[in-house]
Amino acid sequence: MNTDRILKGVALRLLAIALLSTMSALVKYAETRGATLAETMFWRQFCALPLVLAFVMAGPGLGSLRTRRFRGHLARAAVGGVGMIFTFGAVVVLPLAEATTFQFTVPIFATILGATLLGERTGVQRWSAVLVGFVGVLIVAQPGSGGRIGLEGAVVGLLAAAFVAMVSILLRQLRDEPAGTTVFYFTTLTLVPLSIAYALDLRQHDAFTWGVLASIGLVGGAGQIALTASLRHAPVGAVVPMDYSGLVWATLFGWLLFGVLPTPMTWIGAPIIIASGLYIVWREHVRHRTETDRLMD
Repeated sequence: MNTDRILKGVALRLLAIALLSTMSALVKYAETRGATLAETMFWRQFCALPLVLAFVMAGPGLGSLRTRRFRGHLARAAVGGVGMIFTFGAVVVLPLAEATTFQFTVPIFATILGATLLGERTGVQRWSAVLVGFVGVLIVAQPGSGGRIGLEGAVVGLLAAAFVAMVSILLRQLRDEPAGTTVFYFTTLTLVPLSIAYALDLRQHDAFTWGVLASIGLVGGAGQIALTASLRHAPVGAVVPMDYSGLVWATLFGWLLFGVLPTPMTWIGAPIIIASGLYIVWREHVRHRTETDRLMD
């Protein structure tokens, strides 16, 4: 893989994280203007659907949407839909920087779930990284200290990360499906229950708030496409470290829109969580390369 393609993949990943961080800020801002969680989730999927269809048409074409893996897509949509509730919920109940920091525990949960559900071999080094990561979580959450995060916020944030990790495991079973197909079925299948929930709680908003809700879907959809496209140009190990740029965006949006900066404990705990996640990703890359070399021999 040449350097130009890797740089393009890294640039797309940075763009994706900037867009998804913007989406999170818009979700939190919409809530301050009276929008409900069901509304923000509905508009996220509804306005993203045209972008997803355009992405599919520009790539493999609408014929690629035919699938024999509907049950797999249904399971991914169910888990992803519940995960979206916790992800958006964490953005609402937590400061943006702290909500983003909890998302950095996804590699930690992926390791735990891979070992317990898939029986993946996990050595002492990766388990040690998991423990170190949770030390970072304790530093950020400060349980029992009466800080601004609180037990409810910490639980919601960690559940959001856990469900994202579950989705990553389900996506392994759909890896033979085109990326656009997977995103399409997730979007359309989750729109069914979201439409019902939205219809049961319709609300009036001013034109600006409607614009914010529509922007959540457009920005989020564009971010999802950029996230998917980044892996076409560069390996996971090269692009995943870019995800941690989300903390910069979350800090910036938190300060500009809500006048909130991360606590000193977040600045201490976040690097520990990030280091843990990066080490886990690196060890997974080494393990995969070793297994590949063994098969080639």
